[in-house]
Amino acid sequence: MNLFPKNEHIVERIIRIVVGLAVLSLVVIGPKTPVALLGVVPLVTGLLGSCPLYTLFGLSTCSLKTKTSTS
Repeated sequence: MNLFPKNEHIVERIIRIVVGLAVLSLVVIGPKTPVALLGVVPLVTGLLGSCPLYTLFGLSTCSLKTKTSTS
């Protein structure tokens, strides 16, 4: 059993990383609210390429791989 299966498309991963960094920046700049630490969630899932909720519900945004048959 794979603990962190890849279930995010590369575009989604990039968006999650950018959003995570933007939200985390609110801890240092901006309103300096501790709630901005929630930006760690999209950042980590984007870096890992695996979303635990997607795994729980059996979802994936990865492209379907073409199946080749051998005859």
